Amino acid sequence: MQLPLFPLNTVLFPGGVLPLKVFEQRYIDMTKACLSEDKPFGVCLIVKGDEVARPGSASPEIASVGTTARIRNWDMPQLGILHVSTLGGTRFLVESHSADASGLLVGNVKPIAPEAKVATTPAHQPLVRLLEIIAARVGPANFPDELAYDDASWVGYRLAELLPLPLPIKQSMLEINDAAVRLGVLQRFLQQQGLI
Repeated sequence: MQLPLFPLNTVLFPGGVLPLKVFEQRYIDMTKACLSEDKPFGVCLIVKGDEVARPGSASPEIASVGTTARIRNWDMPQLGILHVSTLGGTRFLVESHSADASGLLVGNVKPIAPEAKVATTPAHQPLVRLLEIIAARVGPANFPDELAYDDASWVGYRLAELLPLPLPIKQSMLEINDAAVRLGVLQRFLQQQGLI
């Protein structure tokens, strides 16, 4: 499957809300095409390089696992700048990618199957309570509409995206294919920090 890619200094998780300010022409064109065709684009963490293209600079190096993003709504408060709200979809593996004439990265990607649904357990309740507190602080505009505090994948993804973790750690949380393992890692980290 071919997918336009948006390299960013952030990690998008399935079900996550990601607001974007789009001003480079290649990404404005990509956004318009995704809106008109009702198609997603891919968000990948930049491993090396810059978000904003500079004349003569190479495309940034990106992580091999990303997440599809579907545009929920958009606004153009001033000419040439799009404010876009996106929702994370499925994870994918970038098998190869290249830049088109505009500099937009286009990837050949392979979807990663969603994790098996696993219920949160009594041992996970401190994590659930912490997530509820964080959700109240960030507000509904920056949090998914559908809540799933009983789903271990959903709780792990939300904590990984909202906690102030280094980007390589967030990326590793995205790449883990086991909700219980992800929650276990997060729980140990939060206990070490004295947060739960």
